[in-house]
Amino acid sequence: MLDQLKDQPADKILSLMAAFRADPREGKIDLGVGVYKDAEGRTPVMRAVRAAEKRIWDEETTKTYTALAGDPAFADALVPLVLGPSVPRANVAAVATPGGTGAVRQGFELIRMMRPEATVWVPEPTWPNHLSILKHLGMTVKGYRYFDGSTLAVDAEGMLADLQGVTSGDAVLLHGCCHNPTGADPEPATWSRLADLLREKGALPFIDLAYLGFGDSLELDAAATRMIAGGGECLIAVSCSKNFGIYRERAGLLMAVARDEATAKLAQVNLAYLNRQNYSFPPDHGARVVSTVLGDADLRADWEAELEEIRAGMLGLRESLAAELRRLTNSDRFDFLTRHKGMFSRLGATPEQVEAMRRDHGIYMVGDSRINVAGLNARTVPVLAKAMVEAGL
Repeated sequence: MLDQLKDQPADKILSLMAAFRADPREGKIDLGVGVYKDAEGRTPVMRAVRAAEKRIWDEETTKTYTALAGDPAFADALVPLVLGPSVPRANVAAVATPGGTGAVRQGFELIRMMRPEATVWVPEPTWPNHLSILKHLGMTVKGYRYFDGSTLAVDAEGMLADLQGVTSGDAVLLHGCCHNPTGADPEPATWSRLADLLREKGALPFIDLAYLGFGDSLELDAAATRMIAGGGECLIAVSCSKNFGIYRERAGLLMAVARDEATAKLAQVNLAYLNRQNYSFPPDHGARVVSTVLGDADLRADWEAELEEIRAGMLGLRESLAAELRRLTNSDRFDFLTRHKGMFSRLGATPEQVEAMRRDHGIYMVGDSRINVAGLNARTVPVLAKAMVEAGL
């Protein structure tokens, strides 16, 4: 029967990784893979994470299962971090998942359970795996305008106009902050209009929150999610891969914000059921690291300090790149880089220009010109700026 399987399309980012590894040039630059890197090109273990792991090593007495929803301490630590005082804790159902991707998958599965005929509206563009998962699940998908390729900013009016077509019972996928792949986030006033529109339409917001703390700050990055959650039902997929640097530990959480405690309990039962069908008990180590860090005042303070160092470092790289491009071109047309948030920016380059930068300068980025800003450093910022100008951007 195995010969009846069909070949699957190659993942573009994984293919880019393979091409980068095969390139023998010494000065090649990887701006494609969406993983945070420091100035030395490493993805470091954060100080608080290392301390928490040592504590777990010293104190842990068993490796038995926790619960279908994961260790309750994980959700109890992460829900307040994300939602603050916007929603009573009793109104939030939550389950641990294998990373943010697992939370996204479980969220789509829950939507399909609730309303199989629902249309899931997704921003254009969005993280490619959103579309891949939705296609695999056989769900109805419709795109809405999000990014304006001419201004390299959010197309607020186009987005709101397209979402006028949402009907009651549809789901609308949103990026809570640091949009992947563009780095462009709505202004607070646009978020407010969007929240009002979705409430009026009776749509279910589904927020993918993968980069909390990478944009403006933990509090400011959570503001849009809190606004939407405070106004009614929503789903929130949270990843701890980036802001805790625990990519390989696969620590994620899916939250279902309900209107009341009774509905939250019903949602909790169904979320646990979905976990059972997919992987039974979720991984625990990364989740336990997160709850240990957030549950200890000193570790949390150190984590927040290091997270701020990471955020400020990426912002500094954005500002350096924009300044170098301003110097080379005597133009401010690249200042959009300083307005984008988080790890990513879309440069507005054509596929031909992206290929030219790879061929002539060994600079690897996704074909749509998404770059991982964290892949830069003080040495490579001028190299990228020069390559962009020579490619005709």
